[in-house]
Amino acid sequence: MKINKKNKSCRKKEKSDLGAAILFLAPNFIGFLIFTLIPMVFSLVMSLYDWPLTGTHTFVGLKNFITLFTKDILFFKVMKNTFVYVIAYVALNVVIALGMAVWITSLKKANQFFRSVFFLPMMVGIVSSTMIFKWILNDTGIVNTVLRFFGAEGFNWFGSTKTAMIAVVIVSIWQGFGYNMVIFISGLLSVPKSLTEAAKIDGANSIQIFFKITLPAMSPSIFFAVVMTVISSFQVFDQTFVSTMGGPNNETNTMVLYLYNNAFKYQRLGYASAIAWVLFFCMLIITGILMKQQKRLVNYDS
Repeated sequence: MKINKKNKSCRKKEKSDLGAAILFLAPNFIGFLIFTLIPMVFSLVMSLYDWPLTGTHTFVGLKNFITLFTKDILFFKVMKNTFVYVIAYVALNVVIALGMAVWITSLKKANQFFRSVFFLPMMVGIVSSTMIFKWILNDTGIVNTVLRFFGAEGFNWFGSTKTAMIAVVIVSIWQGFGYNMVIFISGLLSVPKSLTEAAKIDGANSIQIFFKITLPAMSPSIFFAVVMTVISSFQVFDQTFVSTMGGPNNETNTMVLYLYNNAFKYQRLGYASAIAWVLFFCMLIITGILMKQQKRLVNYDS
């Protein structure tokens, strides 16, 4: 009888634990279902239709995808622009953030101050940041004024096909590198001091310590930052929309901006959905390649 009572009490406890778990998970699951899973399925369905913003929609199968890759010449330019932006932004963001993190952690005083200062742009909206840089980089802005003071010619930063993408990348880095910087500072502080002190005793200099000890110990933080930055950079929109609207001559037209224009400017929701799925698979493939290389690139040894 005692064993049966214990079994019943255990079952009741398991049921109550399961009920509590479901109760806590339900809000997140419902949110994921309503705001992510259902819209994704609906977007996939829309990509198979000629779906105007208003009016009737017609089933066209894979026509939208076929048109993208066989007839839409602009789409390939948009894809190239997106990949150029991703490569430039990720590389510069990670390098600058890592450099600033190393410098800040080396300071004996005011490191908290500089950490806050460089993270501050993250608190400013990207639209506001872009507007600030449109003023800084315009013809009479501070950058061109300084260039002319030293005898150089000013640039039409956002209006020239040669410099427009550079300007967009600059805006993005200024606004976004602080996040990775904080991650790298945390990674640097977690490097065991015993390792660096032992290396110094063995005669290693600062550069050798950094590349042989610090970087391998930080590789999990760096890998995480690279993956997250790649995912976010594929979704670049605000900077190009506010600064150039994809111009000049579509030099800063990216996949999300092209998607937006097709959906709301040209009222082709089905075509825009097809672009969204191509973008999704681009992100999935690149992230998958990075995750596949994780064991080779990341050192998890304590």
